[in-house]
Amino acid sequence: MLLQGEVKQMAATPQVETVSTGADKAKLVAAGVLLVAGVAAFYALSKQDLWLRVIVLLLVLGGAVAVFFTSERGKALIAFGRDAVREIRKVVWPTRKEAMQMTGYVFAFVVVMALFLWLTDKTLEWVLYDLLLGWKH
Repeated sequence: MLLQGEVKQMAATPQVETVSTGADKAKLVAAGVLLVAGVAAFYALSKQDLWLRVIVLLLVLGGAVAVFFTSERGKALIAFGRDAVREIRKVVWPTRKEAMQMTGYVFAFVVVMALFLWLTDKTLEWVLYDLLLGWKH
């Protein structure tokens, strides 16, 4: 249930819309065409040496990547990567001692849980098979 203040706040928040221009769509199509052309060229040059086929493939794929990164989606991907790197730099990594302690805690917890589940399983097995059904192992 939303409160009136929340509804007003939601209405005031602008919606982000991405507008693709015709040129931007053409760049994405060109990148796709180059990608397909690179793979096709690799197989079309099947009678040539492998190194030549790989170089042609890499050059055409590099062109496809370059065209993609000039589009709005490519620029957004680059901006996302920069933001991710910026956020990673903000992370406070644990010291070796802290990492070893936390690893020890996890192992201890796993052992305790394994023992608990084993004990629960054996107790249920004893109750069901020995007491209720009268089966002896």
